[in-house]
Amino acid sequence: MTIPTDRHTGALDRLPVREAVPELLRALDDRGVAVLCAPPGTGKTTLVPLVLAGLVGGGPVRRVLVAEPRRIAARAAARRMAWLLGERTGERVGFTVRGERQAGRGTVVEVVTTGVLVQRLHRDQELTGVDVVVLDECHERHLDADTAAAFLLDVRAALRPDLRLVAASATTDAEGWARLLGDGGPDGGKAPGEPAPVVSAPGVSHPVEVVWAPPERPVRPPHGMRVDPALLDHVAAVVRRALREREGDVLCFLPGVGEIARVAGKLGGLAGAEVLQVHGRAPAAVQEAVLAGAEGGRRRVVLATSVAESSLTVPGVRVVVDCGLAREPRMDHARGLSALTTVRASRAAARQRAGRAGREAPGVVYRCWPEAEDARLPRFPSPEIAGADLTAFALQAACWGDPDASGLALLDPPPAGAMAAARETLTAIGAVDAAGRATERGARMARLGLHPRLARALIDGAEEVGARRAAEVVALLSEEPPREYGDDLAAAWRTARQGGDPYAARWRQEARRLEQALTATGTARGTARPDGRPGGGGPARGDDAVAGLVAALAFPERVARRRGERAYLMAAGTGAELGDGSRLGGAPWLAVAVADRPVASASARVRLAAVTDEDTARTAAAALASDGAEVRWADGDVLARRMTRLGAIELVSRPLADPAPEAVRQALLEGLRREGTGLLGWSARATAVRQRMAFLHRALGGAWPDVSEAALLERLDDWLGAELARARGRADLERVDAGAALARLLPWATGEAARFEELAPERIEVPSGSRVRVDYGGDRPVLAVKLQELFGWQEAPRIAGGRVPLLVHLLSPAGRPAAVTADLASFWKDGYHSVRAELRGRYPRHPWPKDPTTAEPTRRTNARR
Repeated sequence: MTIPTDRHTGALDRLPVREAVPELLRALDDRGVAVLCAPPGTGKTTLVPLVLAGLVGGGPVRRVLVAEPRRIAARAAARRMAWLLGERTGERVGFTVRGERQAGRGTVVEVVTTGVLVQRLHRDQELTGVDVVVLDECHERHLDADTAAAFLLDVRAALRPDLRLVAASATTDAEGWARLLGDGGPDGGKAPGEPAPVVSAPGVSHPVEVVWAPPERPVRPPHGMRVDPALLDHVAAVVRRALREREGDVLCFLPGVGEIARVAGKLGGLAGAEVLQVHGRAPAAVQEAVLAGAEGGRRRVVLATSVAESSLTVPGVRVVVDCGLAREPRMDHARGLSALTTVRASRAAARQRAGRAGREAPGVVYRCWPEAEDARLPRFPSPEIAGADLTAFALQAACWGDPDASGLALLDPPPAGAMAAARETLTAIGAVDAAGRATERGARMARLGLHPRLARALIDGAEEVGARRAAEVVALLSEEPPREYGDDLAAAWRTARQGGDPYAARWRQEARRLEQALTATGTARGTARPDGRPGGGGPARGDDAVAGLVAALAFPERVARRRGERAYLMAAGTGAELGDGSRLGGAPWLAVAVADRPVASASARVRLAAVTDEDTARTAAAALASDGAEVRWADGDVLARRMTRLGAIELVSRPLADPAPEAVRQALLEGLRREGTGLLGWSARATAVRQRMAFLHRALGGAWPDVSEAALLERLDDWLGAELARARGRADLERVDAGAALARLLPWATGEAARFEELAPERIEVPSGSRVRVDYGGDRPVLAVKLQELFGWQEAPRIAGGRVPLLVHLLSPAGRPAAVTADLASFWKDGYHSVRAELRGRYPRHPWPKDPTTAEPTRRTNARR
C-alpha cells in the first residue's frame, strides 16, 4: 500500500465539502438518509465517500458503495479517490462497471455504475456487507438511478433499516429527493413524512463571464439525431475565437459522438493546441489523458458530451464553449423504435456547463445561442422515465415483485402507456406471465445485465448457433458499431473480429462477458462446434444467417420484407428505407437492428440490419403471426381474403368466397366513414331533399335532423341500415337511392314529416302561373325567376311556417341576374326603374310597364301576348 504524501493530504484539506461533512454525519446518524447538495469541484464525489468509509477523518470503517450514472465517471472517481489516498485503484478504493472490475477483498469504497447497482440489488437485496450507498449526480434523473433509489428505499424499509443512503446532487433542486427519501424509508424516530435532511456544501466556483455568441444566420432547429451543419461550423469558429481571445484550455460541449468528430475535423491544423474527444466510447487512455491535465504547457481543446457536465473535473479549463444541445432518449411506442433525440439543453445543464470554466480560476463561457432565447429554455432536463423505453425497467420492477411499479418510491411515475407497451414486449418474449409477474426465464434475463430484447436474443440464439456466436452478435447490438463499419450487421461483425480499434477491443470484452454470463446463469445448454453447428446439432450457419437470426430474435417486430428498390415494410407496420450505397439492397428479407425515423419522414431509416429469410423471420416473430379471414375496406371497395400475416407483412393471400355478412357490413361502414357518403347514389332529387332537410334543421331545429356529413356518418345505421344489410360492395352502395334513405330521418313520430312539402316546398307558384324550383343549396333559400313573371306580386313568399322570406333573384329575359331582393315592395318602388331603364332598350320585345304592381305577369314577349 502506498503512503499518502503531503500533496495528497493537502488536496483533501482544500476540498470545500469538508465544512459540510459534520452536518452530513449527524444527519445520517439521526435519520439514516440525507440529501447532499454540493456544486461541482467541492469534493462530494471523492472526499465524502472516503469520510463515510472511515478512510479519512478517523471514523469507524464502513463499506461504501458509490453509484455513478456513467462508466467514465465511475472509473474517474475511483482513480481520484485512490490518488488522494496515495494508492492504486483496486486496493482500498475500487470500481466495477459492465465488463470491467478493479476491486478486491480489501476494497472499502467501491464505485459502480447505477446499472451495476441495480443488478447487484437483484442478486442480493440486503446488500450484505455494505453500510452506506451514495447515489451521485442524482439530479440528472437517469432511469437506473431512479430505479436504484426506489429499490434501496424498499430495502431500508423492509430488510436493512441500518443501511445509510445519501443522494448527492450538484444542483440546489433537492426538495423532491428530500421528500422521497423522507417518505420512502424508516423515519429514524422522526414524524412520518418528514423530508430527509438536506446538507449543503459551499461552492468554490470563481466568476464566470458569459459571452453570447449566436450564429450570424439562423440555423435549423435539431430534429431526431440531426444537427444543422451550419451550427457545427459556427461552434468550431467560436472555439477558434476563444483560443484567440482567452487563456487556458477550452472545453466544448456537443450533443454526441458524431458532432464531436465533425467539429474535431473542422479544428484540424490548430497551431499550438491539442484536440481531444471525451465521450462514453472514447478509449480509456484518452479519457485518462484528459483527466490528467496538459503536459508541456500546450493548450488543449476538449470536445465532450454531457458526460463532462458533472462527476468529472477536467484540469486547466478556463473557457467553455456551449453549443446548447443535448441528447435524450425517446421511445416511439407506435412504431417500436427507440432512439436518442437532440434537444435544447436545459438552463440547469447550461449552468453546470458554464461552471466548468470557473473550477480553478475566473473563466468565461461562450454560449452559441441568442441571449433572448435563454429564458425560454426548459428549467431542468426531462427525467428519463418520462420518455424512454421502459421494457428493462418493467422487467426489473417485475423481478422486484412490483410489476406495475405502483409501490416503488419514484419521483415521477412511469407513463401508463409506456408501461403497457413494455409489458406487452415482455409477455411476447416470455419474461413475464399474464399477470405481469416475472417468470423464471425473465429472472434469468434480468441477471444477464442486458436489455430484455437482447437477453432473449442471447438465450434463444445460443440454443441455435452456440453461446460464443450469439454473444458476439449481441455484443454488437448492445453498443452500436461505429458508422464506418457500415449498415450490414454481418459485415460489421467481421470487421470487429479483425479490428484493432477501441470499439473492437470493447466488443471482444463484452462478448466474453456475455458468454460467461450465459454459463453462470445456466442459460447456455449448447456451445458452437468448429463447423459452426450448435452443440445440440442442427445445420451449419454462416455469419449472415447467424446475424440475421440473432437480430430477428432481439427485434422481431422489425423483421422486414422488401417492397421496393431500397424500401421495406417492417412487421410493426412501419416502412423502412436503406441509405444510399447500402450493401443490403436487394435482400428479400432484413432483420433491422437499429433504425430511427426522421421527423419529416413517414419511413424509418435503417442504420444497422442483417440479411435474413422468411423462415427465420417467422420463427423469431412467431408471436406476431396470424392466420384468418380478413374483411375490410381497401382500395375503394370491400376486400375479403384469407390472410396469413407476420404483423403487418402479408405472407399469403387467398380470396374469401363467402365472407360473414356482419364483417361485410363493418367493412362498408369503414368505407363510408373513410370516403364519405359520396359513395352513395346522389341524384339531383336526392341532393335537393338533403338541402331542404338541412334548411329546416337550420331554420326550425327541434325534430328536424342534422344532415351534415358528420351527422349522417354518425347515424349510418338509422337511415342506411336496410341498404347496408343487403350490400356486398361499392357497386351496391352506388345503386342506393340516397334521397329515399334520407327520408327515414324525417320526424315521422311527431307528425312533422307530413308538413315537409309545406315547410320547405320544392317549387313555388309565381303570378305568371309558373312553378319555379326553390334552391336550398346556399345559406338562404333562393327563388330565381324572370322579372316579368312577378308583376303584381307585392311581397316575396315566406316558408318554414312564415319564418323565412325567400331571397328573390330577379332575372332578365335572357335568364341573367338583374337584381336580388327579399323585399319586393321596396324593389318595385325604388330599384325597378333603374333596372327598367337599363334593360328595356336591350329587350324591347318584352313588357316594361311603368307600374309593375298593376301590370299583368307574363312569361311571353309583347308579340306573343
